[in-house]
Amino acid sequence: MIVTQPGTTGLAADAHLIEHDFTAIFDRHYRNIYAYVARRLGPDLAEDVASETFLIAYDRRHAFDAARGDARPWLFGIASNLVARHVRAESRRYRALARAGGQDIDAADGHADAVAGRLDAAAVRGRLAEALRRLPEPVRAVLLLVAWAGLNQQEAAEALGIPAGTARSRLHRARQEMRQALGAEIEVDE
Repeated sequence: MIVTQPGTTGLAADAHLIEHDFTAIFDRHYRNIYAYVARRLGPDLAEDVASETFLIAYDRRHAFDAARGDARPWLFGIASNLVARHVRAESRRYRALARAGGQDIDAADGHADAVAGRLDAAAVRGRLAEALRRLPEPVRAVLLLVAWAGLNQQEAAEALGIPAGTARSRLHRARQEMRQALGAEIEVDE
C-alpha cells in the first residue's frame, strides 16, 4: 500500500514520495522502466539496468525538481542514459536481428492465419531492426521512449533533457526512416 502526503494523489504524489518514501516510487515505476529497458537491451541486461536506474535516482533524489511532479520522465531519462552506455551491444543485437530476418519462424504451428501473420512480421522485422540500428542514438532514443515506453513527445524531451522541438524533429526523422524501411511512401509536409 502506497502512503501519500494528504492532498496528493497518483503521479502528483511522486515529488513527495521521492523524498519521503522512495520504495513507493520504485513500486510504482519499476515495471515500466524494466519493460522499456528490456525492449531496448533485451531481458539479460534489463534487470541490472532497471535496478541501476533506481539506485541512481535514489542517490540523486535530492536534486529532483518537485515542480515536475511526475517522476516518470525523470526515471526514463536516467534509464535512457544507462541504455546509451550499452549502445554498441544494442547495435550488435539489431544487426543480428537484421541478419536473421525470417529464420526463426516456427511453421509447425499449423494454424494458417498465425503462420501468415508470423511470415509477415518476420519479413518486416529484419528491415525494421536494420533501420533502428542505423538511426543515430539520439534519434533512436526519442523513438523508443515514445513507442516502447509510452511517453509523449514532451515527456521524452524531459527524459532526455532536450527541448521539445528537438524531440519532435528527432521523432519525425525516426518515423520517416521506419516508413522507408517498410517501403511505405513518405508524406512530406513543407
